[in-house]
Amino acid sequence: METFNIILIAAPLIFLLLLYIILSNRLTFRRNQAENAFASLDAYLKKRFDLIPNLVAAVQQYMGHEKSVLTEITALRSEAMKSGLSSDEVIEINNRMNRAMRSVNVAMENYPDLKSNTNILQLQASLNEVEEQISAARRAYNASVLAFNNGVQLFPSSLIASIRGFSPKPYLETPDTERNNIDVNSLFNSRR
Repeated sequence: METFNIILIAAPLIFLLLLYIILSNRLTFRRNQAENAFASLDAYLKKRFDLIPNLVAAVQQYMGHEKSVLTEITALRSEAMKSGLSSDEVIEINNRMNRAMRSVNVAMENYPDLKSNTNILQLQASLNEVEEQISAARRAYNASVLAFNNGVQLFPSSLIASIRGFSPKPYLETPDTERNNIDVNSLFNSRR
């Protein structure tokens, strides 16, 4: 009878311990997936920032009076290359870089010679390829964050998450300014 009582007491404790281990490991796995997805995104952002000096150097030959935009892009690149940036800082720099690069693309429309230059065309093609890779990496990161955040917020794994100190991760969101349609006409008129 004593053995039976020990089993009755031990079985639920063992079950709870196994449940804790399984849920804890699942949360850790999902957190690591999200961090890996962010690292992939970060690698593509670095690739983009490595292409930018070549594009800026080539474009500067044609766009002497657009130096403020080119200077901003160079400064953002330097800022992005610093070590120890948090994921939120990387995201903010990326958003600012997106706005600056959009300005360069619109400004380049004013220079027909620039648009036909083979070096510029190759650099733009490389940059477009990296932008597509960044877009795919953003989607992968957000999918990983969704899985992790669900684990952190849904019962019963939310109990384990609170014990382990896990909190939801932020999504990479498109800023409102990038969701709006660009009024190209006003951009051309503001350059004159």
